[in-house]
Amino acid sequence: MKPPSDAEAAFRELFEAAYDDLLCFVERRTHPAVADDVVAEVFLTAWRRFDDVPDTLSDARAWLFTAAHHTLRNRQRSEQRRQNLTLRILREPDDPGHAEADGVAARVDLVRAWNRLPVTDQEVLTLTVFEGLTGAQAAALLNISRPAFSLRLLRARRRLHRLLRPHLDARISESQPPAHPTTAAGVSA
Repeated sequence: MKPPSDAEAAFRELFEAAYDDLLCFVERRTHPAVADDVVAEVFLTAWRRFDDVPDTLSDARAWLFTAAHHTLRNRQRSEQRRQNLTLRILREPDDPGHAEADGVAARVDLVRAWNRLPVTDQEVLTLTVFEGLTGAQAAALLNISRPAFSLRLLRARRRLHRLLRPHLDARISESQPPAHPTTAAGVSA
């Protein structure tokens, strides 16, 4: 076991020696936008479990690469569960009256919009809508403040609404009868 002051210095040395290589390792296996988060998660795990990290630099680097591999696999499983949930929502049978073309089109529009949302937006919406967590509970789960969670949720809802808006506007205009040409120009018949 390393004394606390030695542990901090050893961790800093490991971070400086392995960060760039670990980031390249992760970037080759996932989207670059996700890579920084994965590397940060790996180093957080290394800090929390620093007694488990080998003492030699080469063995410690191998430990970090293994942790990164496991972190990436966990993220892939989470993404697969999210996709499966999306598909399950699409396939769930509704009452027979709801199986009309408009209902199906609305669900397809929602899935398309959902898939275009950033993962962070999907996460906050899922926590409140599917998981039924309160804002305070979801904030605690994400380890952020309640106001920060509320802001993320507000932004996620706005982005989802913006993605759905063109489809909603198109449906509204399709359902309205065409206006009389003279009425549309502002001249009454």
